[in-house]
Amino acid sequence: MSKFTMPDQESKSSFVKENFEKIASKYDLFNDLNSGFLHKVWKNELVRYLDKQDCRIILDLCCGTGDIAYRISKLPNLEKLYAVDFAPSMLQVATNRLKDSSKSESMVGDAMNLNQFTNESLDAVTIGFGLRNVTDLRACLKEIYRVLKPGGVYLNLDVGKVRNPIIRFFADFYFFRIVPIMGYLIWGGKNSMFDYLPVSSISYPGQDELQKILEESGFVDVKYKNFVFGNAVLHISYKPKS
Repeated sequence: MSKFTMPDQESKSSFVKENFEKIASKYDLFNDLNSGFLHKVWKNELVRYLDKQDCRIILDLCCGTGDIAYRISKLPNLEKLYAVDFAPSMLQVATNRLKDSSKSESMVGDAMNLNQFTNESLDAVTIGFGLRNVTDLRACLKEIYRVLKPGGVYLNLDVGKVRNPIIRFFADFYFFRIVPIMGYLIWGGKNSMFDYLPVSSISYPGQDELQKILEESGFVDVKYKNFVFGNAVLHISYKPKS
């Protein structure tokens, strides 16, 4: 297990923002290599769910470099896509990626205070590998719930908990030992963000716990789909229609 110490709640936001700013140009390469390019499969699955729901006005929150937002921008029935992140350097990568999409708008924003969006104005909200980075998970979910239209869908893709103890042993060894080293090699030196990313998964809720939190936050019909034995997980949830 990494010796990295997580920042406290007061400093977490500034730590994450500052360090994501630093690694923005290398982040996509890091994701490709540490997941063996599987993150693309998982993101495609998320976007397929959106397509099935015929969502037209969509917010990709904590959008990072816009990898998911770019996929959403290709949906045939899309009317408007908002790509929001609090790290300007990451958002700049996303903006460049979306430059040919006239239906897309990128903006700096706070996942726990979406004051640029009115109540019940969005058909869908997505987050890919970002929920565990927010300072207050429940406050973030409260804002997502507020801006969704009745019947709107929230899709959350992030790390999960592997239940099988044998598989978990090897998964943890890879995630906590190999992944940071991979990040250092890509970066060209030690960078605490590559330690933070796996360690942040320890306190992040597992599949069933996050399902319960979503239900407690008012979402209904909550379900999830595991990828690679639960190393990653997609949660699907809805705001009640009435």
